[in-house]
Parts: sequence; C-alpha cells; structure tokens
Amino acid sequence: MKNTALQSNQREQEILRELRLAGGNCRIAYLAECLAVSDETIRRNIKTLQSKSLVKKVHGGVYLTEDLTITEPPFQSRMAKNSGIKKLLAIGVAKMIKDGDSLFLDIGSTTAYIAEALRNHHNLYIVTNSVMVSSILATINNNRVFLAGGELRSHDGGAFGYEAIRFIKRFNVQYAILSIGAINAENGFMLHDIQEADLSKEAAATAQTIIAVADHEKFGRLAPIAFEDANLFDVLVTDKQPSADICKMLNDNEVDIVIPGR
Repeated sequence: MKNTALQSNQREQEILRELRLAGGNCRIAYLAECLAVSDETIRRNIKTLQSKSLVKKVHGGVYLTEDLTITEPPFQSRMAKNSGIKKLLAIGVAKMIKDGDSLFLDIGSTTAYIAEALRNHHNLYIVTNSVMVSSILATINNNRVFLAGGELRSHDGGAFGYEAIRFIKRFNVQYAILSIGAINAENGFMLHDIQEADLSKEAAATAQTIIAVADHEKFGRLAPIAFEDANLFDVLVTDKQPSADICKMLNDNEVDIVIPGR
C-alpha cells in the first residue's frame, strides 16, 4: 500500500510538471502519452489533484488552477518585500554556519540576504548559481566561491539548465540553503519555477544538511512544483510557528523548525 501511494504521489508531481511545461493546460490523452500510462490512470490522479484544488478538470482535458499559475514577482520586488523578516532569517542561518564551512546558496531573495549576513565569516567554500551571492562573497575574507555556468537569466542573474546542474553535481558540501516558495501540510515544500526546482534537488543531493528558508507568508500556499519528499529537508528556518497541520507534516518528516530570536 505504501509503495502504491508513493508511486501515485510521484505521478501527481509528474502531471503537474507536464502541465506547467505545456503552459498550464493540456488534454488527458497528451498526459497519458507523456507519462506512458493509460488515460484512466491519469484520470484517477487528476481526481486526487482536483480534490487538493491543484487542477481543474474539463471535458477531455485539465488545467492548473489560477493560484498555481501565478508566478513570483520580479527579483528586486521580492528583495524589498518583508526585508526586515528576511534579514532576521538570514542572521539566523548565518549563526548556523562556521568559518571554513562549505555550502550551496540558491538564487532566492532571502538567500541574497543570507549572503550579506555571511560577510563577517572567513574561509567559506561557496557553491552558487547566483551572480548576486557570488558578488557579495567572492572577494572577501579568503572565501572560495564557485559560480555555476550557463546562460544567466535577465530578471535575477541566476544560472540554470544542463550546464549549471552538471557543474553543481561535482561538489560535496556541508549545507544546501534553499529558498522555498510555498509550504503546506498536503504537498510539503514547493517552488514556483521548474528550473529552480530541478537545480535545487540536485544541490540538495550534494549536501549533508539541507536547510529550507521561508517566511510565514509561505505557509498554507500553493506553488506548481513540489519536492517529492518533504523529508529531503533537515531544517526549516522561519519567523513564526507554522499551523498545527504543517507542524505535523514537518514532524512526520523529521524536519526541525528554527525560529531566530526565540
């Protein structure tokens, strides 16, 4: 029963990914062909996703719900939003890092604040796909900074794609520090961008400890791409205690909650 449930959950994530790649909507027959399963199997999974308000079924097809198709705002506006909270979280994460530690930092706005909070650390070994992170930490305190290659996105200065993932796979770091777009009890940890999700999963695989960072506004929200296993993460750094159902999800997956200042 457990294996069947796991397979079903993975297929649901695959359906959401294919819907995202298809622009938010497509026919059931198309999904069945992409995933090499029957139309009836897709319909069963669509029924479950619809009960979670993740998709809407129409005659012969399916589309992502409106909330899921909303993308994140531009990077600079994300930097400005809740900046005080993000700085608090950044200080909390920085206290977990010691001089000489190795870590991966992603492209998130909170992660940029974490880079700023690490400016007084020395001899850090940093892997990142963020131009901003590298510019903050590369030339100070005897740090070694490794920036993933590939085309840089114009709106956030992040490197993604095959070349970036292949580069990151070569490292083995103590910490992977990942920004999270949404957290809820049913779906766990989620991101808005499939490129970010693919790269984050690869970065997590190279790390001994995976730290998720998200402010309380991410609680109870939805995003298109979910991490397949919430127990991928070891620690959630946030600014407020999550709701009881999210706390249970975290506890069931052995994810520790760290609230800086408490």
